[in-house]
Parts: sequence; C-alpha cells; structure tokens
Amino acid sequence: MSVLLPTIDQIRDAAARIAPYATLTPVLRNDALDALVGARLHFKCENLQRGGAFKFRGACNAVWSLNDQEAAHGVVTHSSGNHGNALAMAAATRGIPAHVVVPEGAVRAKLEAIERAGAILHRCAPTIAAREAKAAEVQQATGAIMVHPYADTRVMAGQGTVVLELLQQCGSLDAVMTPIGGGGLSAGCSIAAHGIQKTLAVYGAEPAGADDTAQSLARGARIDDFTPDTICDGLRTLVGEPNLAALREHHVTVITVSDEETIAAMRLLWQALKIIVEVSSATVFAAVLKERELFAGKRVGLVLTGGNVDLDALPW
Repeated sequence: MSVLLPTIDQIRDAAARIAPYATLTPVLRNDALDALVGARLHFKCENLQRGGAFKFRGACNAVWSLNDQEAAHGVVTHSSGNHGNALAMAAATRGIPAHVVVPEGAVRAKLEAIERAGAILHRCAPTIAAREAKAAEVQQATGAIMVHPYADTRVMAGQGTVVLELLQQCGSLDAVMTPIGGGGLSAGCSIAAHGIQKTLAVYGAEPAGADDTAQSLARGARIDDFTPDTICDGLRTLVGEPNLAALREHHVTVITVSDEETIAAMRLLWQALKIIVEVSSATVFAAVLKERELFAGKRVGLVLTGGNVDLDALPW
C-alpha cells in the first residue's frame, strides 16, 4: 500500500486537531551547553509530552482523523513501546478500543505503560514480519483501523507539529535535528520545516549500530536486510519507504553516533538541563557534540523525543 506524504497544510490541520489533547511542550536553553558546543541550542522537550514522548502527536491526529463509523471499531498498531502507549492514550480521549501488538523482549516499563493506558495487548515474536502479521490478524478479527507507527500520513502529519511549535517558540533557526528510527518524526518535521522556512537545514541523528537510513541514503535505495545493534531501543526500527522518500526530498543530512557518545550526551543533558531523556533522544545532542564545527555559531533546534526511562537500568 502506498502512503502519501503529508503537506504543510495537513500538518497545520493536525496541530489544530490535537490542540485540545496534546501538551505544548517547553523549549529549554542552557548557557553552559551553548559554550560547550559553540552554538545556540534550543531543546524541544517532547519528554514532557503526554505519555512521555512525541508519539502522542501522531497517534492523536490519526485517532481524531477517523470518521465516527471508522472510529467505532477502534484502532490497532504494532509497537515496542511509545507508539503503542500513545495510541492507547489517544484512543482513550475518544472512548474507542486500542489493540497493540507487542514483540517479546520489549522494555517492561514501556509495556506496563501501554497496559495502564488501557490498550488490549497481543504478543508476537520479536520480528517485523511477526508484528505485521499479528496486526493484520487483529485488524481482520476486529475491524480496527491500522495506525502504522511511522508509515502513515496522519501519523507523520501529527509528528510534524513538533517543528511548527518549535519555530513559533524560537523564531527562525539555522538548523533542526531529530533522531531517526522509522522516520515518522523526521519526515513530518522536514516537511514542516521547509513549509515554513525554506532555508532551514534539517538533520537526523542515528545510532551507528542502526544506521540503515544513512546507508539507504548513500546507496540510493532502502536497505531491508539489516539487523540493528544499539542501546537506543526506540531507534531499532528500519526506516519506512515513504519516510525515506521525504528525507531524500528535503535533503536531510544524517549524522551517526556511537552508543558511547549517546550515553555521554544523555548524562550531560541530565547534569545541565536536569531532565532524564531516553537514550534514543540523546542522539541529537551527541551529534552536535560530535560535529561541533558544522553547527558552530548557529541556532539549532534539537528534538528530545521521549523520557520513558527505566531508572533501575540507567546506561551509566
């Protein structure tokens, strides 16, 4: 099934649609971190979004985009964590059921959050093929509408609202960066960024052990024979085909960072900003630390994507 990329108008519509339910997250700044990297950094704190991650935006837009007949059957997705939690929370705002297919071995704290949000859990083997097959089975049995974690126009439009807010809060920027996993956030944000400010440079941060996006862009075709190996559990998903197309179209530059660099960045964010973010979120700051010359003297917006951290298993 082909998935259309959202337009800037659809992203603006999504912002209006989710406004009654989503949190307007703050942008934090820190002089010490600016001095460290030689740039003016603006941290968009989606770790303070409902459900503790940016994912609520896309899920909420998808749920409230449905007509009443569609919504009555509920929604279904597959997710190892934040998207499943977000979809369950969004479904609850409309009073409809949410089915979430979860792979064995997912982070327990995230699974517990999905259950607390009221989702009906369906377990499967820890492969993308198993997840998709189980989701299709649930969809057929219930009539629920599939809301894909990243390859969904409504989801990408919702995620793009992050940059709409960021630019409203900060004014013009020289660059903006998001982590890259499946690519829903990076696709939506790149479309939003260039829909508002054509000259804005857009970057993506990717773990070196899950650099399928960087490899796909270099090769000119999406690679799918790839097994991610990174501590960044939120970024182990291979980039989607429509998402990759958006990154190509908007000339997104991908910077890869090691797990060690990312963990160090995560710790620095705690020390300076006094917030705990998921290790996946810290990739953006790790990328700026790694490529300081690239960002020197620039105003840079960094999206901190989530804060659902197991405090008993901090990576340091």
